Amino acid sequence: MIKSELVQKIADKYPELYQRDAENVVNAILDEITQALARGDRVEIRGFGAFSVKKRDARIGRNPRTGEHVPVAEKVVPVFKAGKEMRQRLNLAAE
Repeated sequence: MIKSELVQKIADKYPELYQRDAENVVNAILDEITQALARGDRVEIRGFGAFSVKKRDARIGRNPRTGEHVPVAEKVVPVFKAGKEMRQRLNLAAE
């Protein structure tokens, strides 16, 4: 599912909302999550999961085309861990 499909599903489920209002809600939620992660905060949505950031140390990588060693800078990457309720729902769907 892509963002526009999510917006459409929300607009369909709540007909009192205009599609642009549903889009504003989705954008506001995603922006707040992004800003919290940028500050280094953890974002937990009960029943869904938790977003956090993890620091990756600088290292020496390898260019797969040439085999040449290249330095890879230190970076911060987002991490998502699914919540217990989501894992249970997914496992029920797989049965």
